[in-house]
Amino acid sequence: MAGTVASAGIAVIGAAVIVAAAGVGAASVVAQRVAGAADSAALAAADAASGAVPGVPCDRAAEVASALGAGMRSCELVELIATVSVSVPFGAFEVTATARAGPPP
Repeated sequence: MAGTVASAGIAVIGAAVIVAAAGVGAASVVAQRVAGAADSAALAAADAASGAVPGVPCDRAAEVASALGAGMRSCELVELIATVSVSVPFGAFEVTATARAGPPP
């Protein structure tokens, strides 16, 4: 009987570890996705600001963020340097990333 209880306890602990690892893995994937969306949106805004592509810089950034499944939180343009923040909901939380893009110094 004691061996059965110990085995059940070990199984429960093992399951909890697996669930926690899956949650951490999923959060990591979402964080990478949001970072990629922020990078792409900032590049789109910087390209529009420089005239490389037509359009309003922050509108371009919002289009790109939306296409990548992220929502635009903020977009700031100082000369040709764009700073963009985007977010994606993750369960009860919101994962946010910020990126800057512009011409080389």
